[in-house]
Amino acid sequence: MADAPETIVVSRDRDLRGRERDPWLRRGLLVLIGLLPLLGLLNLFGQRPATSKASVPAASMSVYAPTRVRGGLLFEARIHVTAHREIKNGILLLSTGWLEGMTLNTVEPGPVGEASRNGKLALTVGHIPQHQSYILFLQFQVNPTNVGHRPRSVELFDGDTKLAAVHQTVTVFP
Repeated sequence: MADAPETIVVSRDRDLRGRERDPWLRRGLLVLIGLLPLLGLLNLFGQRPATSKASVPAASMSVYAPTRVRGGLLFEARIHVTAHREIKNGILLLSTGWLEGMTLNTVEPGPVGEASRNGKLALTVGHIPQHQSYILFLQFQVNPTNVGHRPRSVELFDGDTKLAAVHQTVTVFP
């Protein structure tokens, strides 16, 4: 058998003497890499929606949207209004937390009108007959540079009369 070249030390380079911990270090790093998707599946980083509700004698409203999201994520929010009495001029007022650092891709069904009320997005949904429902779907994408916590709320008005409000906090992960 030929001798090993001068720069190779057989016990170190072939037998890996002194590096017994290296395989465990590699295995530990691999487990950490696999742990991130597992934590995402357990909803630590968001996307699973939550429902927040408000009910008053005039109407009930629920907001179904994720409260934890990640940069780049596409998600949908659903606002469901049920009129217990006739709402003649329904307006949904969305706070700035809904749009700050988010791209609003779609609003379905399209509101009758859109406006700004003191910096908040006012969506005029129009007439909602008694014992009828109005469901608004909003699709968003989280901007990648958007990180942090912010409050977001939806208020239901009949003209200038505030009927109900739902408040949530959204957390945006990088």
